[in-house]
Amino acid sequence: MPPQEIPALFAELKRNFRAGVTRPLSWRRTQLGRLKALIKENKQVLEQALKADLGKSPFESWVAELGFTINEIDHTLAHLDEWVRPETVSTPLAFQPAHSEIRSEPLGVVLIIGPWNYPVQLVLAPLIGALAAGNCAILKPSEVAGACSTAVAQLVPKYMDPQAVRVVEGAVPETSALLELPFDHIFFTGSTAVGRIVMQAAAKHLTPVTLELGGKSPAIVHSDANLKVTARRLVWGKLYNCGQTCVAPDYVLVHESKKDALVALIRKTVGSFFGADIRNSVDYSRIINERHFDRLVGLLEGQNAAIGGGSDRDSLFIEPTVLVDVDPASEVMQEEIFGPILPILTYRTLDEAIDFVNDRDKPLALYVFTNNRKTREAVLGRTSSGGAAVNQTVLHLAVPDLPFGGVGPSGMGAYHGRTSFEAFSHRKAIMSKPTVVDPDLLYPPYTEFKKGITKRVL
Repeated sequence: MPPQEIPALFAELKRNFRAGVTRPLSWRRTQLGRLKALIKENKQVLEQALKADLGKSPFESWVAELGFTINEIDHTLAHLDEWVRPETVSTPLAFQPAHSEIRSEPLGVVLIIGPWNYPVQLVLAPLIGALAAGNCAILKPSEVAGACSTAVAQLVPKYMDPQAVRVVEGAVPETSALLELPFDHIFFTGSTAVGRIVMQAAAKHLTPVTLELGGKSPAIVHSDANLKVTARRLVWGKLYNCGQTCVAPDYVLVHESKKDALVALIRKTVGSFFGADIRNSVDYSRIINERHFDRLVGLLEGQNAAIGGGSDRDSLFIEPTVLVDVDPASEVMQEEIFGPILPILTYRTLDEAIDFVNDRDKPLALYVFTNNRKTREAVLGRTSSGGAAVNQTVLHLAVPDLPFGGVGPSGMGAYHGRTSFEAFSHRKAIMSKPTVVDPDLLYPPYTEFKKGITKRVL
């Protein structure tokens, strides 16, 4: 769509929202059902697009993209009646007789800007909350994942109500044109740098935002951790989607007494997961494009790779790589890696590890591996992160009833499950009073009697 046509599209959706197209609960349910059908009936098309963009296997595409989104739809449909039900709250005695309640109402026309790393899930999953809350939405899939962007743009008009859901493809000019408009909410998933641009644009219209960003998510491996299980879960979480996951462990802090054993177990685990010839493993994805490939290879310069380190630009392949003896001031420790590279640093005391995390930006996720309750609570209680997991990585974001989002530079706002519905809703406060009786307690003149009563009941 040419950028100059985008304002007219926005105005059309605004008119449709004001006409009440999206408000009926039946419409919301129908649209969620249509979204589920879009995914199920075009599973192969979407899997092929994910393969073309990221080299994803059908299994990984289903678990992390398609099946994940279907589960989110099913959870929403199962609970939507409860979420839309007005919530009665108590009313102070002085204001009686009266009834007070909170109603969730849709915001209006929302913008959802998706990233390239999970290009289907991360544009359609936020749409679930937008539809459940009764909004119109414009979807902007990432142009970096071109095959998935095309698939979404072709499929959405066939399944979703065009009066309420539209897709705008393109790059910077189209995104910039969208950000000039006074949306009622903007939901953005991507880098912290671009998140700042989105927030600046939204501020011009006082548009609320949900920013799902990233950061360097640490994994703390204490001396009492089950190292075999720890290695498996670190490797799985790190190498899923070739490390191009916002909550992938970005670096490991391991107790100095366990470093060598952990590295050995990681090496063994990589081999058991992907075989001796990783390049030909159907379960190992690829880097999205040359630009990101070159950035990742640049991060390896001057580093000591205990595992891997090899790469091939023609096939966008980078070996699973573990770095040791890493200087905390090096470039690989200054930016989110977003690839299959895992620096391992050591610590002597738990306080040292906690201080290391706290000296840096608040991460999107934090992982602690320990079998000691006091250690677990010390880490969770003395650090701040968008989310956390104990003796696991990544999976906390797949629990529908857990809000998923960042804190500080790793993002603001959250979604998934009911939190998605609330992200795209306004909780309207309503008080209703009958007119049959009209006590004059709050009306002038303010007599001593009224003052005395009011002080007792307020």
